[in-house]
Amino acid sequence: MQPQVRDLIDIEPEVWDDPIRGDVSFRVLFSADRTSTSSLYTGLAELPVDGWLGRHRHTQAEVYQVVEGRGIVVLENAEYQVAAGSAAFIPGNAEHGIRNTGDGPLRLVYTFATDSIDDVVYRFSADE
Repeated sequence: MQPQVRDLIDIEPEVWDDPIRGDVSFRVLFSADRTSTSSLYTGLAELPVDGWLGRHRHTQAEVYQVVEGRGIVVLENAEYQVAAGSAAFIPGNAEHGIRNTGDGPLRLVYTFATDSIDDVVYRFSADE
């Protein structure tokens, strides 16, 4: 395996826009199904003004690192205000979601200690 550098401009966004998953786009930076990497899956998510990611769970722990904007992260029914520079650790199987409360986009880097996006099974609370 070799070190890699990727540029967001070269990665097509994937978009969720529905009443369960939310209104969010994301770009997968490193994931074993798309890059010659392992042990880490990470990307950049963007929530437009009033955008949100539905409350959900997955087996893997996750970290959000907010790089732009303001919002509210919900972790197991507790709400936390976040802004550029904030980070949230989300234990495996903890219910969580995020919504944009600012007047511009909310961008965050998300990271999982797993090989691939394919390893992460999202279980949305609205589906349960």
